[in-house]
Amino acid sequence: MGKITLYEDRGFQGLHYECNSDHPNLQPFLSRCNSVRVDSGCWMLYEQPNYSGPQYFLRHGDYADHQQWMGLSDSVRSCCLIPHASSHRIRIYEGQMVEITEDCSSLHDRFHLSEIHSFNVLEGSWVLYELPNYRGRQHLLRPGYYRRCLDWGATDARVGSLRRAVELY
Repeated sequence: MGKITLYEDRGFQGLHYECNSDHPNLQPFLSRCNSVRVDSGCWMLYEQPNYSGPQYFLRHGDYADHQQWMGLSDSVRSCCLIPHASSHRIRIYEGQMVEITEDCSSLHDRFHLSEIHSFNVLEGSWVLYELPNYRGRQHLLRPGYYRRCLDWGATDARVGSLRRAVELY
């Protein structure tokens, strides 16, 4: 069970909305989102309704303004709770097959990979980042096979880092 509270204004002020599960359309409840408090669970925020547009991964903690979660704007139109998993395993296919079970801050430095065209998420959920050190555009990868970058919502195959979607306290 997860709990997230979204606030219209910075610093946890103004109109707010509390979620305990996935929500495909937050527009009727909030006109904008400038701060977030994650009490439990891991969450993915989306700038558009129906889990589309730019995505932002949030763990337990307080985010006093949208820039703290690397948000490009104050638009949050949907959110989903990422299911807890006891183990994480992902396979990357780019010439060679590489299997990862831990976070990787730089796929290029560790495996000499910069463009990745397919993934197979075997266990757990992962957050893919466009740049090394968990920066840039983010994409949630749930268990399943992703044959091309369009399958995970990207327009190109640049992948800099991968992080397991796990709660940290």
